[in-house]
Amino acid sequence: MSRRIRFHLDEQVKSVIARELRRRGIDVTTTVEVGLRTQSDEAQLDFICQEQRVLFTQDDDFLRIASRTHNHPGIVYCRQGTRSIGQIIESLVLIYEVYVSEEIIGRVEYL
Repeated sequence: MSRRIRFHLDEQVKSVIARELRRRGIDVTTTVEVGLRTQSDEAQLDFICQEQRVLFTQDDDFLRIASRTHNHPGIVYCRQGTRSIGQIIESLVLIYEVYVSEEIIGRVEYL
């Protein structure tokens, strides 16, 4: 059975994005909330794999990681400064509404 996407927001992502996604009923964790602040990218990847959460990041390093492996629950990437907070929220909501978790496994979606 398909499941709804659950997001994890990397540490550089503004907290207002998590708050607004939650206000819309979307399950979100953040790097700071789960105690992974300043941890390696590999620790972040381990967390999203264990928790089956799609990572939203603005960190180019995750693009390099994704180019080496498709063994992750999905990554959504937005280069810093290219989208407003409102546009990011709208895009993440759209991804949530369009995809189920199984459809984004091993993929990178670009905003």
